[in-house]
Amino acid sequence: MFERFTKDARAVVKRAFEHAEAGGAGVVGAEHLLLALLDREGSRASFALSALGLAERREGVRRALAQARRHAGLTRADADALAGLGIDVSEVVARVEEVHGVGAMSGERRGRGRRPGRRPGFGRGAKDVLERSLRVALARGDRHIGDEHLLLALTALPGVSGEVLADVGVTYASVTRVLYGVGVG
Repeated sequence: MFERFTKDARAVVKRAFEHAEAGGAGVVGAEHLLLALLDREGSRASFALSALGLAERREGVRRALAQARRHAGLTRADADALAGLGIDVSEVVARVEEVHGVGAMSGERRGRGRRPGRRPGFGRGAKDVLERSLRVALARGDRHIGDEHLLLALTALPGVSGEVLADVGVTYASVTRVLYGVGVG
């Protein structure tokens, strides 16, 4: 599949690995792909994100992703479901962090879990984004997979990244409208 990736899409994947490594994550997740897209300039995805007003809200998106990592990657729907069972996710996180330190539930394993010099692999979330980006490209009749297809895939899949993007008005429909001038239809 990577042979179909444009230079911009490859740069996003490379930067996602850098984000995962910098955070000590054991795997590259969908959130790392989103962080890498936020870093891009001069590409189709960066154009779409700018057109949708994300330039002023990038840091808010980064903070929302960091908060979600602290909550073990749970979406609001997950937290709401647990609240329905009488479990307060914020309270659980606070207690775990009292004992094990801030970020203990993030899934990031600083100094353990990965062998030195070894890159993390793709986690399920990132694999889903990559697979969906191929489907998006094929559905559009495109022969390549660009960073815009990665962005569209992130908006189409359930999870923290899509939720955070939707919170700032970046949805599959809005990105499609900006990139192609049409509705989802």
